[in-house]
Amino acid sequence: MDILFAQIQADLRSNDALRQSGALLQALQQSAAGRDISVIAKSAVEEIVASPASAVSKKLAFDLIRSTRLTADLWETVCTGIRNDLDFPDPDVTAAAVSILAAIPSYRLGKLINDCNKEISACFDSASDNLRFSITETLGCILARDDLVTLCENNINLLDRVSNWWSRIAQNMLDKSDAVSKVAFESIGKLFQEFESKRMSRLAGDKLVDTENSVAIRSNWISSMVDFVWKKRNALMSRSLILPVESFRATVYPLVYAVKAVASGSIEVIKKLSMASKSGSAGTPSDSGNAERFVGVSDVVSHLAPFLASSLDPALIFEVGINMLYLADVPGGKPEWASTSIIAILTLWDRQEYSSARESIVRAVVTNLHLLDLSMQVSLFKRLLLMVRNLRAESDRMHALACICRTALCVDLFAKESVRRGQKPLAGTDIASLFEDARVKDDLNSVTSKSLFREELVAMLVESCFQLSLPLPEQKSSGMESRVIGALAYGTGYGALNWTEPALEVVEVCRPCVKWDCDGRTYAIDCYLKLLVRLCHIYDTRGGVKRVKDGASQDQILNETRLQNLQRELVNDLREVNTPRICARLIWAISEHIDLEGLDPLLADDPEDPLNIIVSNIHKVLFNVDSSASTTNRPQDVQVVLLCAQRLGSRNARAGHLLTKELEEFRTHPSADSVNRHQCRLILQRIKYVSGRPDDKWAGVSEARGDYPFSHHKLTVQFYDASAAQDRKLEGLIHKAILELWRPDPNELTQLLTKGIDSNLIKVPPNAFTLSGSSDPCYVEGYHLTDPNDGRITLHLKVLNLTEIELNRVDIRVGLSGGLYFMDGSPQAVRQLRDLNSQEPVLCSVTVGVSHFERCALWVQVLYYPFYGSGVPADYEGTYPEEDPQIIRQKKGAKHEIGEPVILRCQPYKIPLTELLLPHKISPVEYFRLWPSLPAVVECTGTYTYEGSGFKATAAQQYGESPFLSGLKSLSSKPFHKVCSHIIRTVAGFQLCYAAKTWYGGFVGMMIFGASEVSRNVDLGDETTTMICKFVVRASDASITKEIGSDLQGWMDDLTDGTIEYMPEDEVKAAAAERLRTSMERIALLKAARPRPKTPKSDSEEEKEEEQGEDEQDTENKENEEGDGKTKGPSTLFKLTAEEVEHRALQVAVLQEWHMLCKDRSTKVN
Repeated sequence: MDILFAQIQADLRSNDALRQSGALLQALQQSAAGRDISVIAKSAVEEIVASPASAVSKKLAFDLIRSTRLTADLWETVCTGIRNDLDFPDPDVTAAAVSILAAIPSYRLGKLINDCNKEISACFDSASDNLRFSITETLGCILARDDLVTLCENNINLLDRVSNWWSRIAQNMLDKSDAVSKVAFESIGKLFQEFESKRMSRLAGDKLVDTENSVAIRSNWISSMVDFVWKKRNALMSRSLILPVESFRATVYPLVYAVKAVASGSIEVIKKLSMASKSGSAGTPSDSGNAERFVGVSDVVSHLAPFLASSLDPALIFEVGINMLYLADVPGGKPEWASTSIIAILTLWDRQEYSSARESIVRAVVTNLHLLDLSMQVSLFKRLLLMVRNLRAESDRMHALACICRTALCVDLFAKESVRRGQKPLAGTDIASLFEDARVKDDLNSVTSKSLFREELVAMLVESCFQLSLPLPEQKSSGMESRVIGALAYGTGYGALNWTEPALEVVEVCRPCVKWDCDGRTYAIDCYLKLLVRLCHIYDTRGGVKRVKDGASQDQILNETRLQNLQRELVNDLREVNTPRICARLIWAISEHIDLEGLDPLLADDPEDPLNIIVSNIHKVLFNVDSSASTTNRPQDVQVVLLCAQRLGSRNARAGHLLTKELEEFRTHPSADSVNRHQCRLILQRIKYVSGRPDDKWAGVSEARGDYPFSHHKLTVQFYDASAAQDRKLEGLIHKAILELWRPDPNELTQLLTKGIDSNLIKVPPNAFTLSGSSDPCYVEGYHLTDPNDGRITLHLKVLNLTEIELNRVDIRVGLSGGLYFMDGSPQAVRQLRDLNSQEPVLCSVTVGVSHFERCALWVQVLYYPFYGSGVPADYEGTYPEEDPQIIRQKKGAKHEIGEPVILRCQPYKIPLTELLLPHKISPVEYFRLWPSLPAVVECTGTYTYEGSGFKATAAQQYGESPFLSGLKSLSSKPFHKVCSHIIRTVAGFQLCYAAKTWYGGFVGMMIFGASEVSRNVDLGDETTTMICKFVVRASDASITKEIGSDLQGWMDDLTDGTIEYMPEDEVKAAAAERLRTSMERIALLKAARPRPKTPKSDSEEEKEEEQGEDEQDTENKENEEGDGKTKGPSTLFKLTAEEVEHRALQVAVLQEWHMLCKDRSTKVN
């Protein structure tokens, strides 16, 4: 291998272009095979990059540089080489040099671009297509990057240059060369896309904080590009048509984005964000009237439409289709635009070569369903449900289902409202149209099914109905959502109960779901019954169908009749229920709300009478002994049925009579336990009391509350079987999809556009820590930023030269410990800073990845070279006059020697463990259900003192800030989710619960228990109170708690910024023992205060006994000797824990105090 490397290096040194390129190709092969080629890279930089060579060799050398790691010195050489090459007469060599700009590390890039700006600008005017292509492509990559925006913030000249280059790239979209034009379109598209998705580039490996200026700078570029595209749109469309058809795809997005921005008015807001608004930019498209905007949009649509029909390339059809849908949304957009694109996109479904993109096809169609006209939406439902059914990814399937269900409700409401307003009814707009397809219908009506799809569909429909019952979200900005919200608002007419009509249809259509057998899963059926109970409660089905003379409207009478009929059908379905757990729940749902007074008294003996069916099913549940614990929850089922019996019996005399017999029988049955028997006795007495006094029955006794107490949230006891786990998973997926669709978190950009710059998205830079010592010649401070999405941390350093002299060169070395690694795999990073003037701060940054949850630190060393660049060590003192020819000659002749560095080791920059966590939202019920099952636990105790005593020191203080929780203030800014909104607190203690996840998905739960006590040794002034906090951390993985437990004081410092002091366990025990001792002393005093026993003892004996009393606490059943030498029997003292003894001692002390007060009072009276 060494021989091969030596051969390659020899070839690189030769001046033969062929041998050089051959050697570079060999080196690239070695690099691809995973060998370390840093030796060769060094030769390549020195022999090829830094000296004249052919364009091919240059290109290959740059490829080699990209595939390996260079030291900071070599990067300097590369930068010098690039600067020379930019002036090179051969444009191909210049093009190669330009292409490597994107790989230059960001800390070196700003200076290089600044130095070479003339040469870079000249490349745009070059006659060579290759060079223009290279500069457009490279700058398109670099200029959109975050690190460059940050550089522009701090350097106004650079900002002007970059803005100028963007306009040059935009002009290149009309370039005569096809390749240049295509790459310019791509670059502008990239700029738009990053701004739109607000997913700022991570190409540079730096995820930087967005400040006000950086948003303004970006918006400025965007608004100028949009202006350019809008003004030149016709030329650009013509240019894109004469590109080769495979390049056409790149031209679609920039055109569409710019035209939409102008037509929808969002460009105005972008301008407000940008700096241009300050100078008042003239000639903006806001002058163009609505007509011109609309014509602009139509032009672009008619420019794109032919490609939907004639193109053979699926990717192009998809791109054009998506962008036309994006345009169909502008004010004045036509449904035909949307329908042609959706039809074209749907044709891709069956094309074999595009099968991998099925998820994106469905997502594109369902998110834009609302742009179509009603009849087309309805006709799509059948097709879409079959497509969704075949999607593999759960999240995609859920999102699509949520969209379809929302659209179905929307269509239903809209059509009904239109009919109310006198328009012609449209066929197939009701919810039942979702289930028209034979396969979906069969699935719904069959008892068993292999797929989960039907459960997902029913649960999603029902949950969407519940969303419809909530107030619709307010729409701040127009966009995709506003149409849906508008349609829903039109359909519900903002009426409080209009949502119940589609909900009623859902309940009717999905009725067969109560007969399903889902292997023990109940989530979908639970959802269904919850909606049923809610509707019955709203329409008060207990009171029978209201009449016109009671003030009921025709619609209401119709709806109530439908509900009554549905209840009768459900009563008949009770015999066919296949999931044991559902039987009791269905009885509950029906018996709570059925109209007992409306039953025909003549059919009382008919087994088909609803009441008889309910009672027979209650009997079945009560006496169902043989069911296994895994299929039913017998204690719960019996409870449910007994409650139903109590409510039914007290509502209706015949029901009371029937149920009395059942309950009497159940009381004597061996399967009833003592609790059930007592309960039966109580219920029988109630029923008897009510039946004896039919007239003075209070109507509110068994009022229906419309509550369905069986969904997962309410039940804390779960059987840990597979079906319950699947239920919870399904519930989580459905809730997530529904919330994303109905109550989406606004995009960061949308928030900025609506709230303006003052929004809380613009983050405050964090506090900086000083890393250098007080007397060091260089002052170093640093702060870090984290990016949990990528698992990266960036350390930003500020270096200040505190000496009087100018330091020509300073190296910053950064090493790592813990779970950190550099992106390029090198063991340490070096940043070379040149020419540090006295007292002038210089910034640099280092980005590292975090591989796992572990304590980690960055170790910084500063190497500075006082003699760098001067041949003579003493030269920097400047003792000789400059003109001395000997000195000048000596300077010329002297090699630039680095000289000996002075090394400063800074203190390590520790990354707090809490930085590797993210807040995890979780409901208190789920949290407490999860808490006991978390395997890994670590506990520790800490204390803090706060001023105030007595009433002020407790949590009881209602008004004003209690100093009670002062030590835990900083927790609010840490990445934890506070589980309970309130603090569970007693007068002198509290409990706080927090939940978080690590970046790598592990769950961390933390509870903090606090108890306060007044400090004893009080100086003059306010008393202080000590709060003892016990931290209990449980995690899903032992490695997490191990990491936390390895440095408990560090963990507390991370949590509370150093306000809490860690108490080791032995100190905690010692303090408890100390408290115990003082309380024992008090008890001894109390004993001494009692009247003496008959036989007086000497003092010494009494002391002995006291000592023995203390021993007795420690050793149980220990025999003690009394004063007269007899042995006592086994002691009856229990072995109490320290806490219990302390508790009792406190009680005794309080009583003693009270006795003393009483004595005082009696003496005063006497």
